[in-house]
Amino acid sequence: MSEKSRQSGGNFLVQGSILAAAGIIVRLIGLLYKIPMTRILGDEGIGYYNTAYEIYNIGLILSSYSLPLAVSKLIAKKEQERERGDANRVFHCGIAVGVFTGGLMTVFLIAGSEWIASKIFNSPGSALPLRVMAPTILVFAIMGVFRGFFQGHGNMIPTSLSQIVEQVVHAAVSIWASWDFMNRFASQENPASYGAAGGTLGTLVGALAAFVLLAVLMKKESSRRKSMRKTETEDGYHYDPSSSYGEIMKLLILTFTPIILSQFVYQLSGSVDNSMFGLIMGGKGLDESERLSLLGIYGGKYRLLTNVPVAIASSLGASMIPSIVTSKVMGRQKEVKRKISITIKFNMLLAIPCSLGMFALASPLMQLIFGDGRKMTEELLMLGSSAVVFFSLSTVTNAVLQGIDQMRKSVTHSAISLGIHAVLVYVLLEYLNMGVYGLVIGNVTFALVVCILNWIAIGKTLNYHQEVRTTFVLPFCASVLMALAARGIYQGVYFLSGSNAVSVCIAVIPAILIYGVLIIKIGAVKEEELRQMPMGTRLARFLK
Repeated sequence: MSEKSRQSGGNFLVQGSILAAAGIIVRLIGLLYKIPMTRILGDEGIGYYNTAYEIYNIGLILSSYSLPLAVSKLIAKKEQERERGDANRVFHCGIAVGVFTGGLMTVFLIAGSEWIASKIFNSPGSALPLRVMAPTILVFAIMGVFRGFFQGHGNMIPTSLSQIVEQVVHAAVSIWASWDFMNRFASQENPASYGAAGGTLGTLVGALAAFVLLAVLMKKESSRRKSMRKTETEDGYHYDPSSSYGEIMKLLILTFTPIILSQFVYQLSGSVDNSMFGLIMGGKGLDESERLSLLGIYGGKYRLLTNVPVAIASSLGASMIPSIVTSKVMGRQKEVKRKISITIKFNMLLAIPCSLGMFALASPLMQLIFGDGRKMTEELLMLGSSAVVFFSLSTVTNAVLQGIDQMRKSVTHSAISLGIHAVLVYVLLEYLNMGVYGLVIGNVTFALVVCILNWIAIGKTLNYHQEVRTTFVLPFCASVLMALAARGIYQGVYFLSGSNAVSVCIAVIPAILIYGVLIIKIGAVKEEELRQMPMGTRLARFLK
């Protein structure tokens, strides 16, 4: 492998890791602020919040969630072709699409909140928090185009900074507003619904804060590019557009639509779960408060915790698409395969130990984070911890399909998996009476089916086969030993100290070190691969 090629591969992974680091920080902040918020609202209030969020999320996906990916993909392609005028027109068309679709969906959700929450989700109390959150879609649509612009130029830092600012403001406002609304409207018929509305207010204010930051960064970037225009023209960049706005808009829509459909179907499983659970369990005699309390445990504790490591996959996937497009445009098929391979391997080196660590320390983690030592919450996390691996894999492979222009297959696979998922969850709820456990089983199997179908499609399209031994088998073996060590250390420290928090903290640190030593000792990571990872050169030097 040439030095230039190696640096190219390392750079996209480093940029992806910047985004991944921000994603992890964002998820951790999300996890931390949900702890006081859950205690303020209770399981019922969190149930209203999560139901409103699922509806909002579907609206966001249908209108503008895929705009950053579509814009970044097209800008990366135009930049590689040195068509800077066309790249600017992609940005302008993205803004126009975002304002139109984001504004339309905002109006629709505000006007239809009562009907959607009552008729589809059997949760009238979720209508108010949904109305408060709905304008966020318009803000996110425009902000997403800004993020796509920077990502298309291979710069993940503005997206990362804006995500952190968004989540910090979101957390602060959500906690304050939840507490304030619960007290302010305590005399109302359903104060938990008002409290959830306070939580969703934080979503809107956080998005506005991130939008302001990105707008400032965009202005600075625009000024910088204007000052460099003469030099870039001499270097062969074309500022005079070669395509009309109509052609660019058509290209954007053709790129945008399959990603929307893919993300819509992929993310729809959560809304299907909430809707089916509300309707079926309501028919079995559970009132709204009981149903929403169970959904609060499932969505506000189990899914919230397992989604933290999946942020790595989402971030690496987002950074990988422009990089794969660039290599594909240049006809570098081997480089495309290499980028896919190292991204998946890097992802599995993190996702597999996270999954087994959650399995081994399920009850201690739930007690530490949520103060919930119930058997149900422990069993939910143990039963569904494997979802971390499957969702990480399915997220990255979806990004690969989008990067190699196989977006329709991504849509088809998600649709097939959703159909299987809906039938399975219906049987588990209606006939086997598994309750919230049925939702966890459905969550795991949905991502598993997407993984299998995506692997088959990628293999056929690129004649690609992921190396199995060092990507999956050896990290799994090292993770099993790590998990056993973590559990053993936890039990020993807990026997001596009687403190769950102290025992978890002491168990986690040596477990991480044990895993790190094991994957090096058993050959899961080669020196060349390690050097391509973030800070890999320093780590390789230290290990030597």
